[in-house]
Amino acid sequence: MKIAFLGPEASFTQLAAIQLFPDHELVPQPNILDCFIAVEKGEVEKAVVPLENSIEGTVSMTLDYLYKTPGIRIQAEAVMPIAHHLMIHPDSDQGRIEKIYSHPQALAQSFHFLDEHFKDVQKQDFSSTAAAAKHVVENPERNLAAVANQFAANLYGLKIIHHNIQDFEQNHTRFIILSKDSGSYENEDLKILGEKSGLLITLPEDHAGGLHQVLSVFAWRKMHLSKIESRTLKTGLGNYFFFINVVGKWETALHLNALEELKALDAEVYFLGNYKEFNLES
Repeated sequence: MKIAFLGPEASFTQLAAIQLFPDHELVPQPNILDCFIAVEKGEVEKAVVPLENSIEGTVSMTLDYLYKTPGIRIQAEAVMPIAHHLMIHPDSDQGRIEKIYSHPQALAQSFHFLDEHFKDVQKQDFSSTAAAAKHVVENPERNLAAVANQFAANLYGLKIIHHNIQDFEQNHTRFIILSKDSGSYENEDLKILGEKSGLLITLPEDHAGGLHQVLSVFAWRKMHLSKIESRTLKTGLGNYFFFINVVGKWETALHLNALEELKALDAEVYFLGNYKEFNLES
C-alpha cells in the first residue's frame, strides 16, 4: 500500500508516517495540497499530513483542503512530541552563521532561542524543516544553518550545534490520516489517547444567533465538543465554515439525529469520520 506524506524525507510528517505505516511504501509530496491530490486521484491509498501544533495552532492549509475536497475523510489522528535542533554543515564555521532556514512554524516555535542567540542572523522560511536541512548540505561553501529534527541531521550528515531549541517543552503536533475509504485505522502497537468525530459545518445565511443555534444542537444532547474553529470561506468578509470535534464513540441514533437537525437549520454538514487518536514517539 502506498502512503503519501508531507516531505521531503526526514520531515516530522515522515517520522509520524513511519510509525503509523511501518510496513508500507511511503511517498513524499512537496506540499499538503499534493497529498490531498494524490489520495483524490487514487495515486496512493492514504496520506499523512499535519493538522495542528500545540504552540502555533492549526495548519490552515490542511483545514482548507479538508473543506475543498469532500471525498476525503479522516481515518485517524496521531500526536507526536516535537524536538527542534539547530544544525550546520560539518565544514561550516558555527561562529559565522549568515542565515538560518526552516519551516515558518519551526522558526516560530524556536523564536526566543534564535532571538537570544542569533538575533542578527537572517531567518528564512522554507517549505519544510527537512528541505531546509537538505539546502544546507547542498551549499557547503556558505555558513548556513537549519532548524530541523535529529532524523534530518542523520540523513544529511549535518552537525547539531544546539539541541532542543523549541521555546516550550510541551511542543506537540497532531497529524491526521487521509483516505477516501470510510473504514477505520487500527494499530495495536500504538497507545490510543481517545476517540472523536470530525465535522465541517457551514452556517445558513448570516443572522443573529445562527452559531448559537448550531451549537445548541450539540449542547442539549450533551455532546462534548473538544474543538471549534472557524475558517474563512474566501467568498467575502464574514463568511466562514467551522471545524468541530465531537468527543467519544459514534452513537448512531444520537449523532445522526444531530446531523439531521443541523440540516433542518439549513446548515451544510460534512462528516469527516469517527476515528481514534494515537500517541507517537518523537
